[in-house]
Amino acid sequence: MENIADSGVMSHLWYFVFSSPITIALLVFQVWMIVHAIRGREWIWILFMLVMPVLGTLWYYFTVYRGAGSTTRGFELPGASSRRRIKELQAQIHHLDKPHHHSALGDVYFQLGKLAQAEASYRAAMERDPQDIDTRAHFAQCLLRQKKPKEALPLLQGVVNENPKHDYGYSLMALAETHMALGEIDTSIAYWQQVTERHNYARARVQLAELLHMTGKKEAALAEVREVLNDEPHAPTFQRKRDRVWIRRARKLLRQLK
Repeated sequence: MENIADSGVMSHLWYFVFSSPITIALLVFQVWMIVHAIRGREWIWILFMLVMPVLGTLWYYFTVYRGAGSTTRGFELPGASSRRRIKELQAQIHHLDKPHHHSALGDVYFQLGKLAQAEASYRAAMERDPQDIDTRAHFAQCLLRQKKPKEALPLLQGVVNENPKHDYGYSLMALAETHMALGEIDTSIAYWQQVTERHNYARARVQLAELLHMTGKKEAALAEVREVLNDEPHAPTFQRKRDRVWIRRARKLLRQLK
């Protein structure tokens, strides 16, 4: 009889758990975060979420899922980032203190959205080698994302003068964004057009279209937007994910231009 009673209690408990919309939502949310953590190989976080389902999952969401690169989405630098890489670079810096280690650490922090830490690493790299073109370019982009376009401008201008194709056009795009942030619209448009002549980046075409629309060039803006939206269905998955923010902006601008 006792076993039957216990079975009945458990049945009622499971019924209560799975009949509650809040509980189901939390369960779905946890599965979502665990899948994300598996893809990112965040094994410690997975264990933490399983041991402490609610607190651990929320902590992961705000620290890793939402925090990682939240201020730099759509502005990725070339290369991957990981916590393991941070530890490796910190160890190399401790033992060797080479400029390229500081610069690489800055790139990792940049992609994680930790801009203050990225800036500190880039400054350390610049102190050791002020001529490295990658460090100058990435440091400038970090300054730009922190709303310091006046500091970023001479660095980016020097990089582009030295190599207009640097970082596959990313440095040239950053220079266009810098002039845009400084309110120099015509100069920014000219640089965006240089980018779009060489590359088919949604990031470039959408921002160019926005400036063309701002200056009353509706047809030119519409042509840029349509090219972005026509290309989007044929892009590989990784590119569609990377360009998601720009596709949304393109669709919004298209509604304004119609």
